[in-house]
Amino acid sequence: MINFILWLLFGALVGWLASIVMKTNAQQGALMNIVVGIVGAMIGGFVFGLFGAGGSNINNSDFSLGALLVSFVGAVILLGIVNFFRRGSVR
Repeated sequence: MINFILWLLFGALVGWLASIVMKTNAQQGALMNIVVGIVGAMIGGFVFGLFGAGGSNINNSDFSLGALLVSFVGAVILLGIVNFFRRGSVR
């Protein structure tokens, strides 16, 4: 149960930081930050795995600084893709 709570909290943190970087913070609420953080962690793990850099992320119950970084990069990629399809350009 604690891992689930940590997963939600770190997902919210990663999603919030990514939304600040991509300037979508005013458009998202707490629930969207959690979703962006968790889905972004999956994307980050996949992308880093493709490059052979290891795909450790918060979805693997790894709450280290490296896992947060991988999850953050994935969340930024996710928001970039969403911005591209919404506005036709990445901010």
